[in-house]
Amino acid sequence: MDFSITQYSKYMTLLNKLLHNLRALHMSLENSIKWLGEVMAEIGPNYSQKNEEQNIFDVKQANAIVDYLKLSFFQHYKLYEFMFYSTREEIVIGTEQVIEVVQSVGGLFPEPLEEGISFDIYSTFIEPSTTLDTEIKGLDQEQGPKESETETDTSETDPLVGFTIEDIKSVLAQVTEEVLTGIQTEINEKLQIEEEAFNARIEKLKKA
Repeated sequence: MDFSITQYSKYMTLLNKLLHNLRALHMSLENSIKWLGEVMAEIGPNYSQKNEEQNIFDVKQANAIVDYLKLSFFQHYKLYEFMFYSTREEIVIGTEQVIEVVQSVGGLFPEPLEEGISFDIYSTFIEPSTTLDTEIKGLDQEQGPKESETETDTSETDPLVGFTIEDIKSVLAQVTEEVLTGIQTEINEKLQIEEEAFNARIEKLKKA
């Protein structure tokens, strides 16, 4: 409507006052319409006054304001009443979750995946002792006295006698290469399995 600053101020004050009458004073629809008519008679066109500065809105602007309020505010008056001062039940939606801690070995739950926790915790508290460790411990206990007897003999002779530094380097390089090759092969197999699983998921998503 190309309102002036004064017209904008009066218009926003009018809207705020209408909402205040409904929210605070619980004014009915009939009383609210009567109040609007009285206010528009004061700030709208009044040909009995000689001072035109008091006539903030002309006839076209006043009719546009009334039409707008009729379609927006008064048409949904019951909805505004319900929104402002009708009590409503507050519904709280929640979900209760129960977390069960994994028990020790031999319980009802399987052991956690190695990928789910750090290796230090897994190897210290969860990983069961292998049969190789028990066999080594048994051999240590059985051969303890014999080793104590032969320690004096072996301690006198150096096991590296007859080997040069180059021989030791070559042996270490061979052992390291064998170990790294096995680890690399295992990593490649795991990566290939993961890649196949991801490809299968992507194909399912494409079909969906």
